[in-house]
Amino acid sequence: MRARPMAVLAALVLLTACAGAPSDAPVPPAAPDRPAAPVRDAATAAAIEAVLGGNQRSAANRARDEYRHPLETLLFFGIKPEMTVVEVWPGVGGWYTEVLAPLLRDRGRFYTATMPPVPGNEYVTLSLERFHEKLASRPDLYGKVEVTRMGPGNFEIAPPGSADMVLAFDNLHDWMNLGFAPDAIAAMHRALEPGGILGLVEHRGDPAKPQDPRAANGYVSEKAAIELIEAAGFELVDRSEINANSEDTKDYEQGVWALPPDYRAGNRDRARYEAIGESDRMTLKFRRR
Repeated sequence: MRARPMAVLAALVLLTACAGAPSDAPVPPAAPDRPAAPVRDAATAAAIEAVLGGNQRSAANRARDEYRHPLETLLFFGIKPEMTVVEVWPGVGGWYTEVLAPLLRDRGRFYTATMPPVPGNEYVTLSLERFHEKLASRPDLYGKVEVTRMGPGNFEIAPPGSADMVLAFDNLHDWMNLGFAPDAIAAMHRALEPGGILGLVEHRGDPAKPQDPRAANGYVSEKAAIELIEAAGFELVDRSEINANSEDTKDYEQGVWALPPDYRAGNRDRARYEAIGESDRMTLKFRRR
């Protein structure tokens, strides 16, 4: 999930050997096991590509494919159209929702766990209204989406042990900022069946800098993310550089939100931020133990 005003955050808080070597030469230790490269699922790839080409996607959303790599990302996580999937905090515009819902509509099941309402907070209220309006606008695509909540007072994102996969895109920093990241990760663990997959994409912080527990600049170090998630009963099974961006210097006054698509600094240094593109993102695949 991308930026939200600090007022919103405050409101939510309240809630082998070489050839010819001597026979007695020491044998080097075996290389650690590495995950085998996934076999590309042609049928699933074709299904995702068909959805990505659908008329439900705006030109602006299509333009972000260059940075978000939805086809490669979803294939890396191992999604299949017959799965039960939960997308956690889909965001105001539902960027991934408009891909996942049509993909899962006919043979799978799809939950979106949104942020909870905050009575009296206009931003949150309007954001939720906009998301629901999006779902209502195309019942042929979104009519089977099951909406749940995730936040203080409600962490039941799907029936326990019911999901094959939970997906979280760019929102771990939000939960850290709000102080309930352990609860959010526990909710995802609870919703997954044993062996189920958690797919995480997140703005990757500078490993040379200490991790701010509140991730105020929107960045989370890969080490911190892995430790936090594994502590909740997951194991890291693979990682990918699909969404990496070496141009991201991660040192902006406005945090990650200086970059597109937010441009929090307005027109100031906009050409610089356009040239950088969207943030450097880690893409991590975990399995529920």
